[in-house]
Amino acid sequence: MIRFMFYLWIYLLTVLMTYSQTNTEEIIINNEGVELPGTLTYTKEKSPLIIWIHGSGTVDRKGGVPEYIEQFRKEIVKQGIAFFSYDKRTVNPKNIVFLKEGVLFSDFVSDAKKVIDYFKKKKQFSEIILIGHSQGSLIAMLASQNIDKYISLAGAGETIDKTLIKQLKKQSLEIAEIAKKHLKELKEKGTIEEVNPNLMMLFAPQNQPFFKEWMTFDPSEEIKKVVVPTLILNGDKDLQVKISDAEILKKAKPTSEISIIKNMNHVVKEIHKNEDNLKSYYSKDFPISQELIKRIVLFINK
Repeated sequence: MIRFMFYLWIYLLTVLMTYSQTNTEEIIINNEGVELPGTLTYTKEKSPLIIWIHGSGTVDRKGGVPEYIEQFRKEIVKQGIAFFSYDKRTVNPKNIVFLKEGVLFSDFVSDAKKVIDYFKKKKQFSEIILIGHSQGSLIAMLASQNIDKYISLAGAGETIDKTLIKQLKKQSLEIAEIAKKHLKELKEKGTIEEVNPNLMMLFAPQNQPFFKEWMTFDPSEEIKKVVVPTLILNGDKDLQVKISDAEILKKAKPTSEISIIKNMNHVVKEIHKNEDNLKSYYSKDFPISQELIKRIVLFINK
């Protein structure tokens, strides 16, 4: 009993020391007037730094309501790895002037490169690792020229038009077929003349240039251009991106590592009941996958 209490005391002391040594900095990075506010968390300098590249939607540095990015931050920093995430340009109301002009896919790539350059110039950390989540997987590929390691997390293996049609088929075959025609028209003519009302939120006129450019990038081709050590991760409970997508990326880049995380869904939460999968998108009560943390730490520490 005495020995047990001794080890428990040592464990608690270690945890307390880790938290007491955690540094947090609020940083604003500017990209030609666009403000990208973010949070840097680390326990020591000259440690590896992970930069998180967001998936689709107006995602902030915490990961919105489910706070999956914030949960990831807390777990990864415990492992002595620094972490930085930033609000997408579409989240910050101060960027409204630029958003009125429209947003292109390449704007997100430009933002990622600007963040990388910021930390490269500071020389504060030993190496820079990009984690591209979902849509961010492709963005991170395109921004990977000046980093040390790259991680694709729940990244699609095909172009967005093919991926989108597959996702829509799960909801409605009719809507998926209409979307297919819209995307074909957008690719060939550069615009969609008459958008189906059921797809207006997706293909509103202001969104069409974004999708037109996004379709030009094929993840299975772009990953071949990534020259740094690469890890491909996917969860077997992911409802949006399938294991087959990870396998496509692995086939395109045979030198990469691949790992399918058991019970992990698209927002990197650990799910044991199917009915909890969608619930976890709207709640921070579900924990993130600890297996994910272990796999990433192993890759970084090689």
